Amino acid sequence: MLKTIRPGLLYFGLVLGTGFLLGMVRVPFLVPRLGERWAELAEMPIMAVVIFVSAGYVLKRYPVIRTHGQALVVGLLALTLSVVAELGLAMVLQDQTLSDFVASRDRVSGTVYLALLLVFALMPRLRLRSHA
Repeated sequence: MLKTIRPGLLYFGLVLGTGFLLGMVRVPFLVPRLGERWAELAEMPIMAVVIFVSAGYVLKRYPVIRTHGQALVVGLLALTLSVVAELGLAMVLQDQTLSDFVASRDRVSGTVYLALLLVFALMPRLRLRSHA
């Protein structure tokens, strides 16, 4: 279990950091032109590539996690950290409750976002074949 913490933190950091940088472009430049839904949807293919590449990088850097169970734990740890960070920021910086945050999500882009979170959690496990 301990050997999955560093890879999980790295995976989380790579994806969250990229999402933060993309958000700095999306919010001021894309949202006013496209609207929230389309701006978020435009960002998601980029994030899917970032997730794919980041999972591969973590598997390459930490060969010790190349078992099905450990790769899954890395993804689940990164997912947990991401959800806690996003909810925490929404609650602290935007003064939202959990129900306010969930209600504020667009139905279309929010659903795609949830699917992408599932992919994020599973990607280290899914990428194992290419790193065996």
